[in-house]
Amino acid sequence: MKLISWNVNGLRAVVGKDGFAWLDEIEPDFLALQEIKVKQSDVPSEIYNLGFDEISTNSGERAGYSGVMSMSKFKTSSFKGQFFDDSEGRVLEHHFGDIVLFNIYFPNGQKDDERLEYKMNFYEAFLKYCDEILALNKHIIICGDVNTAHREIDLKNPKANSKTSGFLDIEREWIDKLLAHGFIDTFRHINGDVLDAYSWWSYRFNARAKNIGWRIDYFFISSGLKDKLKDAFILDQITGSDHCPVGIELEI
Repeated sequence: MKLISWNVNGLRAVVGKDGFAWLDEIEPDFLALQEIKVKQSDVPSEIYNLGFDEISTNSGERAGYSGVMSMSKFKTSSFKGQFFDDSEGRVLEHHFGDIVLFNIYFPNGQKDDERLEYKMNFYEAFLKYCDEILALNKHIIICGDVNTAHREIDLKNPKANSKTSGFLDIEREWIDKLLAHGFIDTFRHINGDVLDAYSWWSYRFNARAKNIGWRIDYFFISSGLKDKLKDAFILDQITGSDHCPVGIELEI
């Protein structure tokens, strides 16, 4: 099974750029999108012709902001965020078999201290919820834009960004905690400490052409799925957003 996650930073804009042409080659079984920025009623009709059997949408109450969409070639039971007030449209939770799959657009904390606090509260509430699911002997897959680079090798300029939300110690420590709770960073598990592997680049300063980026989009899996992980990758050749897709292959 091939699963892909992509922060599209505007679904209509990506559709307008023919930004899903790569699907014919990659052929994912599950595609998770973040920052779709549209209400369900305004989803472009082209989305329904991409070959997926199931499409779930969780749009934020605020127009043109946030929102997640999942497209699947297999049946799941899907829910909006269960562990907090999901009025911003940040979570889709999918159940199939003994697996719970999360498509999440985690909050960005750069605006001010209040949003950083919101982000950290979201992190903690989500990890507690994951612990409750694991206690039920379920496996978990987490994908999406986590809005934090974990280690210094996960961004081009770690020292210059050490006081910037997205690379603050408290944010990075939460990823440490997530891994300590039995989760695996699939990209690092497969690829080790490979350098210059990023999933987001600023639109400023020609950052993408210079590969001045951050790895803030992830697939985490619970330890019970480790032996089923066959590949983890970043599709940095795919354009259309300031993020690129990331993905995994699981033998399930």
